Amino acid sequence: MIKEGRDADWRRELRDRLSAKKRTAIPRVKMPELPVEYRIHNNREVNEGLSIEQAVLEATRCLDCPDPGCIKGCPVHNDIPGFIKNIQRREYAEAIKVLNRTTVLPAVCGRVCPQENQCEALCIYNKMGKKPVAIGDLERFAADFEREISGHVKIPKKREDAVDSKNGETSSGRPFYPIKVAVIGSGPSGLSFAGDMRLRGYGVSVFEALSEIGGVLKYGIPEFCLPNYVVDNEIEKLKRIGVEFRKDIFIGKTYSYEDLFKMGFKGLYIATGAGKPRFMEIPGENLPGVMTANEYLIRLNYDVSRIFGINNVDLAAKKVAIIGGGNTAIDAVRFAVRQGAERAMIVYRRGMEEMPARKEEIRHAIEEGVEFITLTNPIEFLADDRGRLRAMKVQKMELGLPDESGRRSPQPIKDAIEEIEVDLVVESVGYLPNTPVRLEGVNMTGKGEIIVDESSMKSSASAIYAGGDIVRGPATVILAMGDGRKAAASMSAAFEKAMGEIKL
Repeated sequence: MIKEGRDADWRRELRDRLSAKKRTAIPRVKMPELPVEYRIHNNREVNEGLSIEQAVLEATRCLDCPDPGCIKGCPVHNDIPGFIKNIQRREYAEAIKVLNRTTVLPAVCGRVCPQENQCEALCIYNKMGKKPVAIGDLERFAADFEREISGHVKIPKKREDAVDSKNGETSSGRPFYPIKVAVIGSGPSGLSFAGDMRLRGYGVSVFEALSEIGGVLKYGIPEFCLPNYVVDNEIEKLKRIGVEFRKDIFIGKTYSYEDLFKMGFKGLYIATGAGKPRFMEIPGENLPGVMTANEYLIRLNYDVSRIFGINNVDLAAKKVAIIGGGNTAIDAVRFAVRQGAERAMIVYRRGMEEMPARKEEIRHAIEEGVEFITLTNPIEFLADDRGRLRAMKVQKMELGLPDESGRRSPQPIKDAIEEIEVDLVVESVGYLPNTPVRLEGVNMTGKGEIIVDESSMKSSASAIYAGGDIVRGPATVILAMGDGRKAAASMSAAFEKAMGEIKL
């Protein structure tokens, strides 16, 4: 399909319109951002999106490579040149149609995916020593255009295997079977699986234990990075094609996994994520004033919280330290700035170069006045005379030899211990899987991750598949979505094979 699209007459004409030398001479467009002095006082999205003219100019930079590396770098294998070239010719509705073939969350991925490590990392421009095409910014543009300007554009009712309800067959000629599948968890992996299975003609019900659909997209990412209305719109598109969502249902307690099969579901996809916090296990960790990033972000994302009733995280004029260097830590510290913290600190045991958070997020944090205390590791939290947190004792570190991940391992510097005054500490040092409750016959690791066949995402139990963070541990939105797409293709193929073997 991708090759056929590239051979279209209009694509040939676009390539001939401008030489490669002239295209590569165009500088990468910079997305407008809210001014620092304004954005630190509110939760408005910092990145404002590309204008039409900016998007068309950036799309013109794309060389429409015959063997595009960007597609290979995308976990869901979006037809990246296909949608970008449609933007260049100002066919924005066609651009989103191309994206909708492979992703159900383009507006989300355009905002929070680490494109610099995936699709943009394999852009041909890197080999020329130039900045890659702004693939993420263009994906966001196409999705936002659909939502804000041309709301009549819908998710296409047909993919290669999409159902045609009139003749009972999919568009590829395969027969349609009224089979129901259940999805456990409504984060990006569950949503990706649900969308793909529904467009293949299956009945799909998504079960969410919490009171909001979206998982980490709603509870774990602040609105200045990913507005809730963007997530809600993506979910609404899934509802329009027939995906059912059921909230406040904890599978394993409200219903057992066996109950789901008794209710008529023929296949289960488990996408419960990895939201169980990992603790530092140091003295004072249980003091009032020390909390996990999960609790902190949920409370602040819902400032008049439907979960807690009232926001009791008051950060005005307080000294706040976030422990960790990932995206969640950066989100948390930037939230502290917006809540009026007197001092907002990232405390990280490695250096700035080793920090795994997205470079853009780190840049935004620096612009907003966040203090980075690197090569520093807390070893104890100290209480005041009322038993509340007043300070943390930290160990200064230096980098030694690489560890198992390939990063240089931090080593303590002898007798280099300091004390830092702090009113609130947020631990963001990793997560463990949300291990399914009472799930028989499914093999798991010692950490509670579900073991699957990586080619199909099938577990050791019949008709149970899994993907996302519950399988791979904490990772990115787009990797979780890739698991969902792979599982949908595998489960659908298994159903079709089984039905084909039935002799009437």
